[in-house]
Amino acid sequence: MVVDELTDGKRLGQLLASEIHGHERGVFERLEIVDADTDVEPSDEGAFAYAIAVGSGDRGDGGNDDWIADAYIHPDRLRVEFSASPDVAAAAGREAGLRTRPKAVDPPRTLVFVESGGEVKAALRVVRAVAAERFETKR
Repeated sequence: MVVDELTDGKRLGQLLASEIHGHERGVFERLEIVDADTDVEPSDEGAFAYAIAVGSGDRGDGGNDDWIADAYIHPDRLRVEFSASPDVAAAAGREAGLRTRPKAVDPPRTLVFVESGGEVKAALRVVRAVAAERFETKR
C-alpha cells in the first residue's frame, strides 16, 4: 500500500490549528486560534491563515500583544512566525527537527516551517515551548 505524505499548506495549517484547539491540558488550555480566515487560499508568499494567542488575543484596544505566533499558508507548506520568545521558538524548532530561520524585523521573529503532516506534532512542541515561556515571563 502506498501512503501519500501530506504536503498541502492549507491542510497543514488546519491540522496545526486543530491540534492546538484539541489539547485542553497544560499550556494549551490557555491558547486560542484567533483571526482565522476560513476562506484563505495558499499563495507563494504565504497567506495569513490565523494567529495563535493567549486567551482571546484581544486587549480591547485592537492590539495583539497576546499573540504569540501567526500562521501563513503556502501551496506546499505552513510557515509559523513566532513573535513571542523567538529564541525559544528557534531552539525548540531545531530540537524538533524543523527548518527554522530568524526574521530580521523589529521586534525579531523566528520562522518555523512545517512541510509535511508528520511535522505537525513537532510544530506543536514548538508552540508548547513558546507558550510555556510566555506564561512563565507573565508571572
